[in-house]
Amino acid sequence: MEISQLTTTLDTAIDEHTFSGVIDIRHKGTVLYARPAGYADRSNKIPNTLETRFGIASGTKFLTALAVGKLIETKQLSFSTPLKDCLAVDFPRYSPEITIRHLLTHTSGIPDYYDEDKVADFDNFTLSIPWYELRGPRDYLAVFPDEEMKFAPGERFAYSNGGYILLGVVIEELTGMKYQDFVTQAIFQTVGMHQSGYFALNKLPEKTALGYVEEEVGWRTNIYNLPIVGASDGGAFTTVHDLMTLWAAFWGGEIVSKELVELYAAPYVKAETEGANTYYGHGLWINEDAGREVYILGGDAGVSFKSSLYRSANLQVTVISNITNGAWPLLRVIESALK
Repeated sequence: MEISQLTTTLDTAIDEHTFSGVIDIRHKGTVLYARPAGYADRSNKIPNTLETRFGIASGTKFLTALAVGKLIETKQLSFSTPLKDCLAVDFPRYSPEITIRHLLTHTSGIPDYYDEDKVADFDNFTLSIPWYELRGPRDYLAVFPDEEMKFAPGERFAYSNGGYILLGVVIEELTGMKYQDFVTQAIFQTVGMHQSGYFALNKLPEKTALGYVEEEVGWRTNIYNLPIVGASDGGAFTTVHDLMTLWAAFWGGEIVSKELVELYAAPYVKAETEGANTYYGHGLWINEDAGREVYILGGDAGVSFKSSLYRSANLQVTVISNITNGAWPLLRVIESALK
């Protein structure tokens, strides 16, 4: 498809779907299409821009995986390190065989505090403690279910938010730092992601989009639907430019070694519920149907996000929306157009 035709197709789709967010498509680093749409603040009619910060929900797990990778490369951890050797807190129902690799690859088998196979309504999900008390990974331990293992470690894939919370606790145990501070220092500041961070929902900095949940009549923001501050399983904020910086630094071996880059981006386990040829690596999704599409993904109340690299074509596609399901219709249009 010609660039002019792609532009027309996407401009039309943005209007048809009342898209709110940012789209960025690049080939070999050259921008093919970049456009913001909708409002960062609907009440005050502040538009989204290419510099707007957006929440990326579970896209944050990639940052956690990178932080763990840095600890592995400094020999503070290994993929085979047992979880029980890293935590001061005890989980008597958990298998002692759970390793760091199991947590990174969603193959641990632990029961999840936010089991996406059981949650029917993401826009109205609640926990037994208020969202405003969740400020770091350790705060989530109080809502971990007291249940038996779902399966033996390594047996299969089951997406686990709780597994990445535990990785955040491990990071804090080993570094003596808050999880958010370690990621900020070791990744954001190191690679130049100067607009990214873990911001409190009631204290957002300038140029940050509010997340919106559409209702039968009108809308509401997502401030009462998410942890007050993001942690190791989700909730970071970033911009499309910072995401491009992150990808460039990752593939260039600036965050972790090239060897670890290839290991992270290689299929490790079949994600049975996600599609015929969808796999999970270490903090990354891999779609083998699309020229080895490697991507990060996030969805939550007021957030929908996907950022991909099609490795065979050296094509990057990022769609971030500040509406619960805003990104998905545009991604379908883009995927169809690019075929």
